[in-house]
Amino acid sequence: MVYLIESGKTNLLFTVTMAIKEKLLNYKYHIFFTLIFSVILVSIILVAPSFLTILAYFCPLLLSTALFLGAVIFFGKTSLPGPDSSGDKAGEGLLDYVAGQPEQAVESFKPDQ
Repeated sequence: MVYLIESGKTNLLFTVTMAIKEKLLNYKYHIFFTLIFSVILVSIILVAPSFLTILAYFCPLLLSTALFLGAVIFFGKTSLPGPDSSGDKAGEGLLDYVAGQPEQAVESFKPDQ
């Protein structure tokens, strides 16, 4: 409810309106950023696909990754290491060759006669 009271040249309605405008100007950046954030949020909600659409799109990728990881875990737990394999000497010849000792590396790869 607005009361219009005139006393001389001062208009109370004008004074109240100016006071409200001054207070609103103190919060102009807050109002602006809130308005922009609201517009962006509403546009994202209206334009963006639903979660189920995204899940349906990536479903084959997620299933194949899960199956691959399951196979790795299964074979890692069930397969036994070979009796003649030595973990320390598996790449020793290659490491010697890279380290600059190719003579010894070549000798280690010569077939037994």
